[in-house]
Amino acid sequence: MRIIDAHHHVWDLSVRDQDWITGPELAPLRRDFTLADLEPEARAAGVAATVLVQTVTVAEETPEFLALADGSDLVAGVVGWTELTAPDVADTLAALRELPGGDRLVGIRHQVQGEPDPQWLLRPDVQRGLAAVAAAGLAYDLLVLPHQLPAAAKAAAQHPELTFVLDHLGKPPIASGTLEPWAEQVRALAALPNTVCKLSGMVAEAAWDTWTAEDLHPYAKTVLDAFGPDRLMFGSDWPVCRLAATYGEVLEVARTLTDGLSPDERADVFGATAARVYGV
Repeated sequence: MRIIDAHHHVWDLSVRDQDWITGPELAPLRRDFTLADLEPEARAAGVAATVLVQTVTVAEETPEFLALADGSDLVAGVVGWTELTAPDVADTLAALRELPGGDRLVGIRHQVQGEPDPQWLLRPDVQRGLAAVAAAGLAYDLLVLPHQLPAAAKAAAQHPELTFVLDHLGKPPIASGTLEPWAEQVRALAALPNTVCKLSGMVAEAAWDTWTAEDLHPYAKTVLDAFGPDRLMFGSDWPVCRLAATYGEVLEVARTLTDGLSPDERADVFGATAARVYGV
């Protein structure tokens, strides 16, 4: 089974600040995390390829990530950022494709979770941007909070030609043990055939020091039942996962949460879905 880690990050604080890393709880993340740091952990876990995902809404980051991918035999794809609401977004996407590593651009993401408007995805200018992403043959990663899932479902329904990839299960409140209304909302999104979900980010939403696989199980089962293994993909969310678990522990708990699947279904979750959706 070829394992693909469909979601991780890197950053170099000497190049650019990560202004979301604030407060004492996130202090362990306030250092550089590079591909050189990731590679031994990923290789030790048996990971064959990865997808590098944007961290900040800065246009320069995407070309940097494409260049990193171009020089790496581990990073097979990049989910970058560009200003979706810009009138020339289609031209920008085309220009990114021409850069070194541009062939590894597989998706676009915006931190919708930070937008105060819960209907941000439905704004006309955002809708035009999503259409441009679809026309470019890219996927769109959804980084949303549970209350933004209804707008995400409406956006996905309005763009059946675009594959929407839900990051981190839509960030359910795992630490509190609450399932609803998140579960109902995520099932509504999953009812649309152009949506997939990343089995990622769960440990960061759980109680960092005390979480168990049992704590994560209801949330993993919800998305497994809703999307099915062929629309679910594993992601480590490294290095954010390090707040609560090692790289190996994140992969191991994902295996535990999917141990009821057939070998073919597990192959979907741990590689084949990402390979198909992102073309890596």
